Amino acid sequence: MDTLTPDSLTSIIQLSISPVILISGVGALTITLTNRMGRIVDRTRALAGQARAAAPGVDRQHLGHQLDIMWRRAHYIRLAVTFAGCSMLSSCVLILGLFATAFFAREPGLGLVIVFITSILFLAASLIAFLRDIFASLHAVQLEVARARQS
Repeated sequence: MDTLTPDSLTSIIQLSISPVILISGVGALTITLTNRMGRIVDRTRALAGQARAAAPGVDRQHLGHQLDIMWRRAHYIRLAVTFAGCSMLSSCVLILGLFATAFFAREPGLGLVIVFITSILFLAASLIAFLRDIFASLHAVQLEVARARQS
């Protein structure tokens, strides 16, 4: 095992900056996702209360559609948060791998490249789930607008 010098430590830290920035960015995305989840939960509770109090008929059907959309949105956001968390976890593994390869004086290999690609794929999956939530929320708004125009 070679001795770690200040220069080698500096290069290790420089290599680790990209995954750390990735973790920071995905963390900001996760805050947005969890805020959206909170709003979905609040809106679902309000709709469920309205559905319980509504008379049978058109209102109940409309509220049922809205509740279905809220459930689907909650599923998408849960997926997005899960994938974002996996992306951050993969980035942490990447940082540890970079330090381990430097500590044991090994060249970073294919394993670290795979971990990095995995982290980015998790991030992409999170963003896709996030976009699906946005489309579902716009569908809910479309139903509300259609209902308002009928009144």
